[in-house]
Amino acid sequence: MSLNNVFIFILLCCFSLIHNVACADYGTALTKSLLFFEGQRSGVLPSNQRVTWRGDSALKDGQDAGIDLVGGYYDAGDNLKLGFPMAFTTTMLSWSTIEFKDQLGKKNELTNALAAIKWGTDYLMKAHQQPNVLYGEIGDPDSDHQCWQRPEDMSTPRNSYKIDEQHPGSDLAAETAAALAAASIAFQSVDNDYASKMLVHATQLFDFANNNQGLYHNSIPPAAKTYSSSGYKDELLWAAAWLYHATNLKKYLDYLGGAGDNGGARTMFSWDDKYLGAQILAAKLVLDGTVESSGIWTQYKANAEQFICSCAQKSTQNFQKTPGGLLWFQPWGNNQYVSTATFAMSTYSQYLSTKQASLQCNSGVVSPSDLTSLVQAQVDYILGSNPKQMSYMVGYGSNYPQQIHHRGASIISIKQDSSPLGCKDGFEKWFNKNAPNPNTLEGAIVSPDQNDDFTDNRNDYQLGEPTTVSVAPLVGVLAYLA
Repeated sequence: MSLNNVFIFILLCCFSLIHNVACADYGTALTKSLLFFEGQRSGVLPSNQRVTWRGDSALKDGQDAGIDLVGGYYDAGDNLKLGFPMAFTTTMLSWSTIEFKDQLGKKNELTNALAAIKWGTDYLMKAHQQPNVLYGEIGDPDSDHQCWQRPEDMSTPRNSYKIDEQHPGSDLAAETAAALAAASIAFQSVDNDYASKMLVHATQLFDFANNNQGLYHNSIPPAAKTYSSSGYKDELLWAAAWLYHATNLKKYLDYLGGAGDNGGARTMFSWDDKYLGAQILAAKLVLDGTVESSGIWTQYKANAEQFICSCAQKSTQNFQKTPGGLLWFQPWGNNQYVSTATFAMSTYSQYLSTKQASLQCNSGVVSPSDLTSLVQAQVDYILGSNPKQMSYMVGYGSNYPQQIHHRGASIISIKQDSSPLGCKDGFEKWFNKNAPNPNTLEGAIVSPDQNDDFTDNRNDYQLGEPTTVSVAPLVGVLAYLA
C-alpha cells in the first residue's frame, strides 16, 4: 500500500471511530472468508478440516451415471451442487490468488486459498471425464427445497445432469474452462503437474463450448430454476481471455480480438455476466502493451473503465447507492455484486498503480488511491460501518446475523447429535425455531435491502442466504486491503 493509501486508511479509520464503529480488521475477515468455503464442502472432509461442525456428505454422488462425482461445493444454503456457479466461484478464487498472491502470503492465507481452489478444481475435472461431456448439476431444486436437512443426512434424489454434443451448454463448459485455466496460473509455481493437467481440461472444454453452442439450462432443465443463463458469448470471451493468460497462444488472443461484440458497458459483474471480467483482462493487455491501443482493444478498455467510473460516481450513468452508501445493483443478494465490483476496482487500481496511471472518467480523474478508498468504504459497510452497525459477514465482529438461511448452520451438528433428521423434520425442529443457528458459518455474506435494512429471519432466502459466488471475489479484495 502506498503512503497515500495508508493516509486515506488512517483517515477513514478515524472517521469510523468517531461514529462508534470499530476500525475494520481485514486480516480477520480474510481468514473467515476462506473458512466459509470449508463450511460449504461436499464429499469426504480432509483431516485438516477446520470447520469441525461439518461431516462427510453426498458420498454416492454420480452413482446413477456410473462415475464418481463426490466432492465440490454446495453453492448456497441448500444441498445442491451446481456446476455453473461453482465454476465461477473457482475462477474468482483463482483470480483473487493470482492478483493478490503476495498479500495472501503475508497473511499466511495463500495455502488456504489454494486449498479452496483445489476443492473446486478437483471436482470440476471429475465432472469432465470425456472431452465433450461435462456433468453440471447434482440434485433437483424441487425435491431439495421441500426438505430441511443437514447435508450429512440428505435423503433427496441426487440425479446427475450433463451436457454433451447433442445437449450443449457453451456457458457452463466455457466457465469451467475459465476456472481451470485461471487455476492453472494460480498453481503454476506450486504444483506444475497439477497446473498442466488443468490446462488440458480447460483447452478441451473451450473447444467443446465453442464448437457446440447452446444454453446449458436448455440441456439441464432443473438449472433454469436456480441459475438460468442469459447467454454464453460472455463466457466464451472470458474463457479465451483466461486461456490466453495461461498459455500465451495467439489463437486465444485472436478469438478475443475478433469478437466483434465485447458486451458494451456493463451494469454488473456476476456468475451470469462475465463481460466485465473479460474486458478487464483485455484492458490489462492494452496497459501492458501486449496489444495495440486501438480498435476492439480500446473498446474493451473503455467499457471496463466505464464500469469502474460508474462505481466511483464519476460517470454519466452512475450506479445507485443505498442511503448508507452501499452500491446497489439487485434486490436479490446485492452484496454478491458489491463483491465483484470491489474486486474489479481493486484489481484495476493495481494495474493503474503499476503504470503510474489514473482513470479519466467523464466527471473527473480517479487515481488508484481513490479506488482503494472506494473499495474500503464498501467493504467497511459490509463489515459493520452501516446504519444498522451490523456486520453482514457472519462470525465477524460482535453484531452479525444469527439466523441465516442455511440448512447445515441451522441444524445441530451431526457430531453433537447423530440421530438422522428426516426430510420434513428439520422444518419443525430447526427452521421455524426463533433462535440463533447452532453453528456459525464463519465468512458467510448476506445482504441488506435497498434502504439499508435487514431482518434476521431464517425464512428470508432473498437477503439471508449466503452463496459461494458472493465470497470468492471478496477473498482477493480483503487480501488487498489487509
